Amino acid sequence: MQISSAIFHCSAPNLDACPDEFLPEFAFIGRSNVGKSSLLNMLAGEQCLARVSLTPGYTKLINIFTMNKTWRLVDLPGYGFAEGSKGESRRFNKAVAQYLKHRVNLCMVFALIESGLKPQEMDVEFIEWLTRNAVPFVLVFTKADKVTATTAQANIAAFMARIAAWFEQPPAIFTCSAETRQGRQKLLGVIDEAMTAIHAEVNKVPVEPETSQAKLPKTRKRGPDLQRPW
Repeated sequence: MQISSAIFHCSAPNLDACPDEFLPEFAFIGRSNVGKSSLLNMLAGEQCLARVSLTPGYTKLINIFTMNKTWRLVDLPGYGFAEGSKGESRRFNKAVAQYLKHRVNLCMVFALIESGLKPQEMDVEFIEWLTRNAVPFVLVFTKADKVTATTAQANIAAFMARIAAWFEQPPAIFTCSAETRQGRQKLLGVIDEAMTAIHAEVNKVPVEPETSQAKLPKTRKRGPDLQRPW
């Protein structure tokens, strides 16, 4: 996949403020200071797509960008950010939880984890939450250029061991670096593959005799609210 255009759409404080559900969305989220903004800029090929800040938790809204006029990249607030009051933190966490659980055109979550760190409880708990709520996701281990390959692989193996019991088949794993652009094409390939599947699903559905409108794929069904709202 090549990125030909990346246009800021809007910043939404909650699910209700998000735009229409006509385009597939791919959301990126991780613990504060995981390198999310740098990664998004690297993927889009735009240095100013997402603002990079030295302050953990700078992103506090659901930021939505239209890519190639065909899909949306969603920059979600990081969990566990240090700045702001507890009330503010809870408000943003609730907005993210509602988006992840109820946004019907959300196709995939890219869960970002820092490759240079041993398994962090907050990351493990978030992946457990995604799993219980049947949110589709892949794991992206960031900042691969900051540590040796041996250290990164040991940390990744330790993290996967922590979550292994939750899956019959583990989620896909990617490593990346915003500095070296490692992993860019593989991550864009995940989106490209999902878009291809969506188009195939739409095109294979026959048109009903009484209508000229093609049916869209069924939207995801979400269960009731569970513990640990992010």
